[in-house]
Amino acid sequence: MLEVPLPGGGQEKAHERWTSLVKGTRLRLGWPGGPVVARFHASGATLAFAAPEDQLFTATEVNEWAWQRALKEKTDASIPRFFAPGHPATWDEASAMETLRALANAEARPELMMLLEEARRLDLPVFLDEAMLSVGAGSGHLAWPMDALPPLDGVPWEQLHDIPTVLVTGSNGKTTSVRLLAAMAAAHGWTTGHTCTDGIYVAGELVEAGDFSGPGGARAVLRDARAEAAILETARGGILRRGLAVHRAAVALVTNVSPDHFGEYGIHSIEELADAKLVVARAVEPGGLLVLNADDTQLAARTATFKHHVGWFSLKDDHPLLMAHRTTGGATCAVRRGRMNLHWNGVTHDLGEVSSMPLSAGGHATYNISNLAGAALAAMGLGIEPATIARILSTFGASHGDNPGRLETWRFGGITVFMDYAHNPEGLEGLLVVAAAVRGTGRLGLLLGQAGNREDGAIRELAATAARFHPELLVLKDLDGFLRGREPGEVPAILQEELEVHGIMADRLRVVLPEEEAVLALLGWARPGDVLVLPVHGRQVRDAVAARLGRLETEGWRAGGLLPG
Repeated sequence: MLEVPLPGGGQEKAHERWTSLVKGTRLRLGWPGGPVVARFHASGATLAFAAPEDQLFTATEVNEWAWQRALKEKTDASIPRFFAPGHPATWDEASAMETLRALANAEARPELMMLLEEARRLDLPVFLDEAMLSVGAGSGHLAWPMDALPPLDGVPWEQLHDIPTVLVTGSNGKTTSVRLLAAMAAAHGWTTGHTCTDGIYVAGELVEAGDFSGPGGARAVLRDARAEAAILETARGGILRRGLAVHRAAVALVTNVSPDHFGEYGIHSIEELADAKLVVARAVEPGGLLVLNADDTQLAARTATFKHHVGWFSLKDDHPLLMAHRTTGGATCAVRRGRMNLHWNGVTHDLGEVSSMPLSAGGHATYNISNLAGAALAAMGLGIEPATIARILSTFGASHGDNPGRLETWRFGGITVFMDYAHNPEGLEGLLVVAAAVRGTGRLGLLLGQAGNREDGAIRELAATAARFHPELLVLKDLDGFLRGREPGEVPAILQEELEVHGIMADRLRVVLPEEEAVLALLGWARPGDVLVLPVHGRQVRDAVAARLGRLETEGWRAGGLLPG
């Protein structure tokens, strides 16, 4: 896959020539056919084609060469006549073919292709990267370095098998849903591995910290011999950059689709974003379950496009889509008269009172109620018993360690503190609705920042969302490690400008760029009865803030008093 900008004029002709060059080059190299796809978008085009799995590096050379040559031929574009040793020459097709054949011959791995063919014949999952091949998953896998692959008869094929796997994607609620499902799977008796933006976990233990919501994290869990089930956060960025590591899954869950990350990897609209996230649906195996949010307009509008066994969840059990789905025997999960009801194979399971579920924040966190319903339905798709699901729903979130950084609630010193990942307008609004429900006569203090890779319009929309809740103090920050091309203070300046447009006076605004210092500024301002809302994104900062809050609670600090050093 190649991402390209489109210089003015001639792109359609260049696309046609690129397609012809790719197909012709594949034929000359002896590669099989397959899809050749160009997707044009506002910032350029995505050019992709199928190639053998032992020829992917050569395929990238083919792609770049074909596009450069097509531009030169069809648009009179100024393509430099350069020669880089080992790369095909754009001005000489015969010479380029010689180079590409040499690259293909050097990369060819017939022993790899035989192993892949046998694994697929036996219906075993395969995970392949630059360094390693693994066949089977988790407790049923074996792995070999690419430079030490075994012969076919050297593999104990009868020992290899798949494990139950769930893919979780969406704009908000992915990590919470993953953690919920991992807790349910563990309670079911499986040694469970899961990945999220915090790291890789197996049996509840952190294996490696970092954002592992892409294919690399998925492969790591599926190559851990302890794992008997895998719950994998599957973020938009990983899908668009590297695709899915997993070719099949028992369940895929899409929490929602909201405007976010526009302008990256050719995504410029909510419809395109929905299509990107719904790539996970392609991995759902026959007999598996695709779990979708009926309250999301983008997902609900696509009801006719899914040929899978679909389960719908909602905040309302009488949602027309759910009611119609149940008449045909479909699975649903939603709230009815304050209780979570799961309908499965014609039987209704009462999973408990929603307001008593810790993640619901007394029933005020509607976005988490949605996460609870989606996770419950996904767990049922894995074969987890309703009683086990209900038990986890009734307890998960009561401890800080259950769901760190996601509606993590602290009450001490006369104040209430919510720490959350809220990173887009929809997530922030949901968080501030919870804060507003519990603030009473107290004041609202809000920490606000945004990653630098968001468009200015998205940053302004976040500020507009915050302004609607009229916080008495807003502390504007940079996101440590998330400047992503912006200058320090650039994002807070955009936020401040937009907040003032929406009537937030300058005396209610402070700019404190380092995140942890910004949190301290809010704590120092607080007095008894206040509610502080802390959207904190980086794990390192979040852990530091949680440790600080824990110390204040332990030491008996009271709001309005001096903060200990």
